[in-house]
Amino acid sequence: MNQYDWIIRGGRVIDPANGVDDELDLAISDGVIARVGRSLDVAAADRVYEAGGQLIVPGFIDLHAHCYDKGTPWGVDIDHYNLGRGVTTTVDAGSSGCDTFDGFRTLAVERFRSRVLAFLNISRVGMSVTHADDGSELTLLDRAEFINRQDCTDCIESNRDVLVGVKVLLTASMCDDGRNEAEALRESLAAAAAAATPLMAHHNFTTVSRDDCPGGLRAGDIYTHCYHGFDTTVIDVDSRRLHSSARAARERGVLFDIAHGMGAFNWTVGEICAAEGFWPDIISTDMHTMTCEGPAYDMPTVLSRMLHLGMPLGEVIRCSTIAPAEAIGWGDRIGTLGVGREADIAALAFVDADMELEDCQSQMRRISRRLTARAVWRGGTPADITEPSCFPNQQRIEELREVWPRLLIRDASLD
Repeated sequence: MNQYDWIIRGGRVIDPANGVDDELDLAISDGVIARVGRSLDVAAADRVYEAGGQLIVPGFIDLHAHCYDKGTPWGVDIDHYNLGRGVTTTVDAGSSGCDTFDGFRTLAVERFRSRVLAFLNISRVGMSVTHADDGSELTLLDRAEFINRQDCTDCIESNRDVLVGVKVLLTASMCDDGRNEAEALRESLAAAAAAATPLMAHHNFTTVSRDDCPGGLRAGDIYTHCYHGFDTTVIDVDSRRLHSSARAARERGVLFDIAHGMGAFNWTVGEICAAEGFWPDIISTDMHTMTCEGPAYDMPTVLSRMLHLGMPLGEVIRCSTIAPAEAIGWGDRIGTLGVGREADIAALAFVDADMELEDCQSQMRRISRRLTARAVWRGGTPADITEPSCFPNQQRIEELREVWPRLLIRDASLD
């Protein structure tokens, strides 16, 4: 019987948590990382993965996605869209509330091979209800009765193995035309404090001012969707510079998360932020039914956009591995390639790509290369690699052009 189940040989190992960026071999045994070093004896392994020319990184941690498949209108098969693209841990961003969490445990946590964690929505019903375009149907915070701080914290206390924080969605149309937004923010902050967890705040098309969000967030709380170009963008509309509220929040310890999704990544905003050195603390996809086949596609594509903006490769890997792990208090368990850690590993490759790549409102940039997943191990066991059904998705690009006029920050050449 061989000493190792796998040796991953000859890749460029990037493990920001341990300060590693070098050509090394990596051995897996019994689901954990057994050894990292040079020229490991391949005869001691049952199987060898030749990783020459590839990047070997900790399995990605997607801090904002929606995987309550069949339980909400937004949930997707996270093994296909995330695990198959190198994401070994998905953190669901509020798909379930305290009244719907038991179903989430069954339909997501226990169903998928991916490790699934979650932020619990301050709304009791989570995202199980949505509204029609004419507003004739209820959505998650349309009733004040949907908000219950104590039941939220009780649910977290009873499910610490999965629940890592509280989520609040501050958008007026989902909060009784804004009438319930202030209470939702107050109660979610109080619930997160009582549970000693971070709060993740979604904040756009809202009646809540920047003074309250991100202004009222605590150190360690997460301001998600940070590169959008709508009304609460981190960019000052008049000066087209970073807004003072974002700078002050970062100085106070608030974390900023990309959460790309179907509307939250804007090339123009990203370029302004890059010029001022305002990189995200966390890179996530906001994977759901309206973004999984474009415009986000997957984690490697979102990372490719950040690389195009000029974010250093090591920082891109850090913000999608150990940084999200630490944000939810799991930095001692996931997000690194340290010996003895569970073998959650992704193998990536750069592909030459002379192509136009869209943002969420179909503004285009020509990229020269993109990241793709080549292999992934979850707990030492390989999973099948998947690809978008259509890349780039021209139909989705055309659909999202309609949103462009609502942007406050956008390409000047298009005005």
